Amino acid sequence: MTNKTYAISVADNSAYGLLIAKQLVASLQKNGIDAQFITDKNTAHGVSVVITDDERASTEQVIYLNQHELDSAKFGDVDYLKTLLTPTQTDQAVLKSANSSVRNIVAVTACPTGVAHTFMSAEAIENYAKAQGWNIKVETRGQVGVGNAITADEVAQADLVFVAADIDVDLSKFSGKKMYRTSTGLALKKTEQEFAKAFHQASVYGGTQSASTAGESDEKKGLYKHLMTGVSHMLPLVVAGGLLIAMSFMFGVEAFKDESIAFGLPKALMDIGGGGAFALMIAVFAGYVAYSIADRPGLAVGLIGGMLANTAGAGILGGIIAGFLAGYTVKFLNDVIKLPASLTSLKPILILPLLGSLIVGLLMVYAINPPMAALMTALTEWLKTMNDTNAIILGLILGAMMCTDMGGPVNKAAYTFSVGMIASGVFTPIAAAMAGGMVPPIGMAIATWIAKNKFNDNQRNAGKASFVLGLCFISEGALPFVAADPARVIIASVVGGALAGAISMGLGIGLQAPHGGLFVIPFVSQPLMYLVAITVGSLVTGILYAFIRQKEPQKAVV
Repeated sequence: MTNKTYAISVADNSAYGLLIAKQLVASLQKNGIDAQFITDKNTAHGVSVVITDDERASTEQVIYLNQHELDSAKFGDVDYLKTLLTPTQTDQAVLKSANSSVRNIVAVTACPTGVAHTFMSAEAIENYAKAQGWNIKVETRGQVGVGNAITADEVAQADLVFVAADIDVDLSKFSGKKMYRTSTGLALKKTEQEFAKAFHQASVYGGTQSASTAGESDEKKGLYKHLMTGVSHMLPLVVAGGLLIAMSFMFGVEAFKDESIAFGLPKALMDIGGGGAFALMIAVFAGYVAYSIADRPGLAVGLIGGMLANTAGAGILGGIIAGFLAGYTVKFLNDVIKLPASLTSLKPILILPLLGSLIVGLLMVYAINPPMAALMTALTEWLKTMNDTNAIILGLILGAMMCTDMGGPVNKAAYTFSVGMIASGVFTPIAAAMAGGMVPPIGMAIATWIAKNKFNDNQRNAGKASFVLGLCFISEGALPFVAADPARVIIASVVGGALAGAISMGLGIGLQAPHGGLFVIPFVSQPLMYLVAITVGSLVTGILYAFIRQKEPQKAVV
């Protein structure tokens, strides 16, 4: 590009003004001229231009797009071309043209639990795209499988593939298309920002390499995605196994040991839930962590490493190590082993599984399982025998973490720990975590009921939906309130969630199921007291937020 710089400035941020400016920048850049936006703002004294000294020094001419006059002194001696905008038919035509620049969009959403963020982000994406006049289809990858599947014809016609996923998902059918990847949280809370990034940062997806990704810009975030992929695939086993074990306990805690009770049904339920589902959960977790890292070649090695961790008593800690070890080992082997084209097919079905299983298996047996098993045994015993004070503190921590970011990394860290302890026979942390996670959405609903004058009609309606989601243990039901008033909502939620978690842990309440909310309370060891814990926490959050929330400003009557 040449050294000549044009600053394209739009003060009133009108849609047609911004879009015209966007087209001007694109046109200038296409013709080899360095062009950039300069942001203006309206003040009580008129329009002031926000421009740094460096920008001022490098700017030779300003194209000023606005309905107001520009104070040329803001740019010193820089020449400027003033264009006063009005919403004419020409502007409307430009708006329509710009809106149709990316007309066909397909999207994929997926979150670790496959329940809340998956569908909430899908709705946000669809609503935003339709508001822009684009053709949009959103495919959900939830726990029930693929919903609203995108067809091959729709892929072929797509101008952009927008992926909002916190876990690893199969995107092979989008190979060769321009793709942008982000998290479900960003797609839900900052939809407009993420689409703006998508249009500028999307890159061609090749099937094996990653597309541009806002949520995976560093290794730390990549590790989180791998971990959540494992959790996502493990959850159905934990839910099914836990509820089956709880059903067995309904005949008596020791009933599964006596095959004469109810024709051996308690034992059968325990064999299915404990001997089947729970025996597989660590292996499946490790397998899909490895799958997320190394694709299909890593799956078998991860499953084997996870099973070795489970049988050795290394628990979830051993499973985490096995998954990452298997994934990165297979990835390394795949990168360094080079074979002639005629033998390439042997890598995924023979060489990588064999060498990967050998390396990971030996490391697990001799180096990792012994210390991890000892650590898990010590942790399990401590959790089972902790005194009331320690239990209350742990409950406070878990409950507070569940309410910190409503389904984000902190929430998922507490949840993953609690779910992992189920495999070791410790059922109190997950009860505390679920109680804490139910508080924010229920508390927001309560706030809308007791302080109606502080909420508008839309917010009161959101409170009704939030209440239902809270009963189902979907913390994300509070997200509309977090987006509008983050600091106060999070403070109120953390206080109530921590209290609910502390009451649950302090009373030693146990739960075999890691999800379900109100629907699994019959399987809680102390159902009535568990309801009390959730109710107290929710009331505290609701009352506190109703008190600290500022009243919605009233619209002036003209």
